[in-house]
Amino acid sequence: MTLAHAARPEVRPSDQPPEGATSADAKPIISFAPKRRGKAPAHLADLDLAGRKKVLKDLGLPAFRADQLSRHYFDHFSVDPNTMTDIPASMRENLVKVLLPELVTEVVVQRADRGMTLKHLWRLFDGAKVESVLMRYPERTTLCVSSQAGCGMACPFCATGQMGLTRNLSTAEIIDQVRQAQVACREGLLEGGPTRLSNIVFMGMGEPLANYKMLVSALHRLIDPSPEGFGMSARNITVSTVGLVPAIKKLAGEGLPVTLAVSLHAPDDDLRDELIPINSRWKVGELLDAAREYFLTNGRRVSIEYALIKDMNDQRYRAQLLADELNKRGHGWAHVNPIPLNPTPGTIWTASTRRAQDAFVKTLRDNGISTSIRDTRGSDIDGACGQLATAVTQGGATTAANEERSEQENR
Repeated sequence: MTLAHAARPEVRPSDQPPEGATSADAKPIISFAPKRRGKAPAHLADLDLAGRKKVLKDLGLPAFRADQLSRHYFDHFSVDPNTMTDIPASMRENLVKVLLPELVTEVVVQRADRGMTLKHLWRLFDGAKVESVLMRYPERTTLCVSSQAGCGMACPFCATGQMGLTRNLSTAEIIDQVRQAQVACREGLLEGGPTRLSNIVFMGMGEPLANYKMLVSALHRLIDPSPEGFGMSARNITVSTVGLVPAIKKLAGEGLPVTLAVSLHAPDDDLRDELIPINSRWKVGELLDAAREYFLTNGRRVSIEYALIKDMNDQRYRAQLLADELNKRGHGWAHVNPIPLNPTPGTIWTASTRRAQDAFVKTLRDNGISTSIRDTRGSDIDGACGQLATAVTQGGATTAANEERSEQENR
């Protein structure tokens, strides 16, 4: 570190226990092994159309009914047998029981941003809880989905990371979050009336690439046209990762032109080793090399996510180092999204000053790096990933007021 760097005090991730830690000596522990290994009930969305037909055929039911049932789910977002009038009444209940078991149940919903944001906490079949966030913008409506219950990446600034990994979600548990959001959009539950769900970001609970098989299956359900799936644009889907390099390379070869988002948060191994524990396995250089390969393979510009943390990673010299690391791999292949944190007094995990934020962004732009500040949502609720689930687990969000709010949303 030069004297110019030292003129400004620096905070290290190890200066304080991880966010949400219950003991002063808590240390981040990476885990790929789920605490639970139970499987969710089999569901239509776990299978491609051929697999659904086989299930019905094996049960002695007409295979073509799988096509009808799939269209109700993916086109009309319905799991109610009473709406399936093209299927004989005597057959509907059995079909729904076999292929459309209930997987995702609402626990709490919070509204924010004058009704433009809905944050849901869902209970899964085994009691595990996950979150999704539905956000309306002037030009799009985006759903942030969870891919795991908890997370094993142990990032010290992340509430979900301190939960540990409970288990991977099934394909259908991921997809049913999307179906529920489709219904919310159609029924006008967001301020401004009915809208169309246009974008999906895998930035909720969990590391998507650590649940690789189910992630890829879910991407097919999102992208493949009905009756296989929802038929959404792959270009409007983003998969985020803290840096599982082999999985990034594997995803590049899947032929699914989704956007890759790299949660970088530090351009140097010295800081990132502490800030993002998986960096101990795959260093910044390896990660950016893999991200560049992804761009070359899919032609999709990579998003570099960078949470600005006061006096920790928001220095001008780190912005310059980030610009240098990106530019030495080529130009125009990456876009940086600095993410302002919510101001949080009494913790090292707090927002940069506006001056530091502006200087960081200016440095990137002066070096030719496409940069835009992320529009954050949910600052007036348990907005960050994992906060709502943690609050409910600890009993902090199950007040009568929240229960009443949830009931009102269900009416």
